[in-house]
Amino acid sequence: MDIDVVVEDVMSFDPELLQLPEVSPVAFKASPQIAEDLFSQWLSLSETGRLVKSLVDDAKTGASFNALGNSFNVNAAGSTSLPSMFPAGSAPPLSPRSSSGSPRVSKQRTSPSSLSSPLKLVSEPVREIIPQFYFQNGRPPPKELKEQCLYRTDNFFNSHMDGLQIHEFKLVTKEICKLPSFFSSALFRKIDMECTGIVNRDAFIKYWIDGNILTMDTETKIFEILRQPGCKYLTQIDFKPVLLELLSTHPGLEFLQSTPEFQERYAETVIYRIFYYINRSGNGRLTLRELKRGNLVAAMQHADEEDDINKVMRFFSYEHFYVVYCKFWELDSDHDFLIDKENLIKYGNHALTYRIVDRIFSQVPRKFTSKIEGKMGYEDFVYFMLSEEDKSSEPSLEYWFKCIDLDSNGVITPNEMQFFYEEQLHRMECMALEPVPFEDILCQIVDMIAPEREDYVTLRDLKGCKLSGNVFNILFNLNKFMAFESRDPFLIRQEREDPTLTDWDRFAHREYIRLSMEEDGEDVSNGSAEVWDESLEAPF
Repeated sequence: MDIDVVVEDVMSFDPELLQLPEVSPVAFKASPQIAEDLFSQWLSLSETGRLVKSLVDDAKTGASFNALGNSFNVNAAGSTSLPSMFPAGSAPPLSPRSSSGSPRVSKQRTSPSSLSSPLKLVSEPVREIIPQFYFQNGRPPPKELKEQCLYRTDNFFNSHMDGLQIHEFKLVTKEICKLPSFFSSALFRKIDMECTGIVNRDAFIKYWIDGNILTMDTETKIFEILRQPGCKYLTQIDFKPVLLELLSTHPGLEFLQSTPEFQERYAETVIYRIFYYINRSGNGRLTLRELKRGNLVAAMQHADEEDDINKVMRFFSYEHFYVVYCKFWELDSDHDFLIDKENLIKYGNHALTYRIVDRIFSQVPRKFTSKIEGKMGYEDFVYFMLSEEDKSSEPSLEYWFKCIDLDSNGVITPNEMQFFYEEQLHRMECMALEPVPFEDILCQIVDMIAPEREDYVTLRDLKGCKLSGNVFNILFNLNKFMAFESRDPFLIRQEREDPTLTDWDRFAHREYIRLSMEEDGEDVSNGSAEVWDESLEAPF
């Protein structure tokens, strides 16, 4: 709205009416309306209208202004001054504080004239360019890396202008993609989505470079190659093509080609071992995070470089498979590939108690995959055997902790320990051994574990102690309990000389020697009258 129009429509007042020096403060206090009338009269003055209009114009143009200075100038031009609000000599005294602390001085310091007008237009800030950090299909490869890959690809495909068949693709997998050679078939089929049987240069570049697979770490590359489209995890069946190619190409497994049934069992055992150690959630769905946290990729690369597969003790050793399969076959008396409680109770020369076997078949530590009531399948046995023979691993500690935790409340109490130890105590008495009271056993367990609270033991307590496996042996495996009690300290130190070997590695090595000697017809006993014979537990 135009200020001049407003001013012309308002009644003009005589400026002399504003000169009221004789009005006392008492009158203002008694009649507050007087101050409002005076302010209204001041607003109606033509000089006031010109002042307001000039301030608005300055604000529109962005020019700085001094409201106090302008008001003084207007009044001076009109030869009129605003009357004093207080009669002469009636103004309130100043604060006794120093001038630096005076409210009036402080107010003057922060006046609009000293800080420039708040209505002044601010220039548009310079926009900071933020580099792209999210890429829907992954970060594209750096120029140098892309050029190197293209150079190697061109050199290889120049001699194969028509493309490569699946049996010719291994060098691309190993030399260009830097993956284990037994991923060749899986990678080939991932690129050849239309099943033409041929992968040419353009198809490879589209998948490997344009698809940004080149920039991924090895674990992510393997995950992307193995997983099914639209799936965010790996299942056991996703590993089968890789294991089948390993069996058909690895020199250390060549002897199995004449026995395809054992090839299948070997592949299954390797996959079960992978999921036992790597799939920590235990749901059969291996995520990328789990794959990165495990040591599977390193084991695969080791298997690709090592001609003796038995030296790859993580997951791939044939000797380890042989031990597992022979143990299962020994217990499976009717060879229906299922075992029941009576079969399992014979494991380790009747080393386990009936109570712990009952807990295993109640499927508390792990649901059986056999889907047959009261029967354990081969996969279930693999999980059990790995847990039984290496109680120092985290999967094993979790397996047995669930068994002993009768009420599933996350802690093991002395009463729960005593429940399982009672059968151990009875077995000692039946074998004319000196029984060890539970009170002494409990003190020994507390000393070994050093739990945060002495009235119960948590899984965290067990994982923080190197001797945790012996606690479970004390509670339900008499053979290993007695072997631990009678072992020579020298043998214990000898066991620890090679920290890369696990309890499972030592057990599998001993058992493979024993089983191979039995197969050769030598007289090697499966046990002795003293079922806790130290020789069965000593390191090789």
